[in-house]
Amino acid sequence: MSRASRSRIPEIVEPAGKIRRRRPDVLRTIGPGYPNARLEAFDNGNKVTVRVAYGFHHVTNLISLIMLRCGGLDIRLPEPVS
Repeated sequence: MSRASRSRIPEIVEPAGKIRRRRPDVLRTIGPGYPNARLEAFDNGNKVTVRVAYGFHHVTNLISLIMLRCGGLDIRLPEPVS
């Protein structure tokens, strides 16, 4: 990081400064060891839920829907008895 910051190439100096400023956030992201694909899937699921919840009157309903979808509950509908 120090070499990149001392560089005279703007394309290298600018990202180095951003990484230095955001270092705690970068380390917090890398630290837990979650694969990026799992985080992207979780984020995509939340975006789909927000689209589904369009028109809800209260944000608490959206939060409840996200918690229900991400909570890991296995809710099955009753099956007809034959």
